[in-house]
Amino acid sequence: MQSHLIDAWGVRLHVEEMGSGPPVVLLHGFTGSTRAMARVAEGLSDTYRTLSIDLVGHGRSDVPDDAEAYSMTACIAQLAQVLDELDLRVAHWIGYSMGGRVALSFGVAHPERMRSALLIGTSAGVRDLDQRAARIQDDEALAERIERDGVEAFVNFWTSQAFLVNERRIGARGVAEAREMRLANSSQGLAASLRGMGAGAQPPIHHAMERICNPVCLVVGEDDLRFSAIAAELSQELPNARVEFIPDAGHAAHTDNPTAFLKFARRFLADAEAWHKTPHCAVKTASNTQTRTK
Repeated sequence: MQSHLIDAWGVRLHVEEMGSGPPVVLLHGFTGSTRAMARVAEGLSDTYRTLSIDLVGHGRSDVPDDAEAYSMTACIAQLAQVLDELDLRVAHWIGYSMGGRVALSFGVAHPERMRSALLIGTSAGVRDLDQRAARIQDDEALAERIERDGVEAFVNFWTSQAFLVNERRIGARGVAEAREMRLANSSQGLAASLRGMGAGAQPPIHHAMERICNPVCLVVGEDDLRFSAIAAELSQELPNARVEFIPDAGHAAHTDNPTAFLKFARRFLADAEAWHKTPHCAVKTASNTQTRTK
């Protein structure tokens, strides 16, 4: 594994690189880091060049004072610069939760640089104005809580929510490792990320998702009822999308059931590579379908 610190529009982003082959960018969720995507990266690195990135304010990436550096627009520009610095024109993208929203927003801004997208527990922002205002208010309250009480108290609160951490699935060791990873973040970075890239703060992109014509899969844990409904809606708005359900998994399907997720991820990426080698006019895509990994 190679570790880089790449200057991206004045913000240094930490990137971990493994393997060789078609590039795959991996983006973690809120309070995460490259460590959250390590098992996925390792599982794909025999066939693909994986690039796990600490998003701004997380992990070993910079925690800038400038609030604008945390906006979704700035984050997209930072990631584009990372690709440029690594001399990559296009990549597959895998993103979880906040990282999935970032990947989807990147695809809308730069569809020519997204070979495919595998998005776990993802939304496209909040479309309804009243719901969006309420979400911004909720995220501001969380940001103030982080600043007031500190990271450890917030992590205790955050991981007490059953939809995020399930010891039955990931074991006591997995819970401890996830907690250690989250505690390595700073209160400033987490609070600024909520204010800049929270689901309410980001511009909703439902109206522009038709720009992403390459294969997209919306992955949902079978027990994640809220995001099952969101995935079904998004699959109707993306030109070439499908929904995949991972068994015995909640919101974090890639860590709740990593074996099933990796099996599907490898198949999806192989199918996406094959799709690009076939004349599109002769291909009937499998868009708007729902399947379950066995």
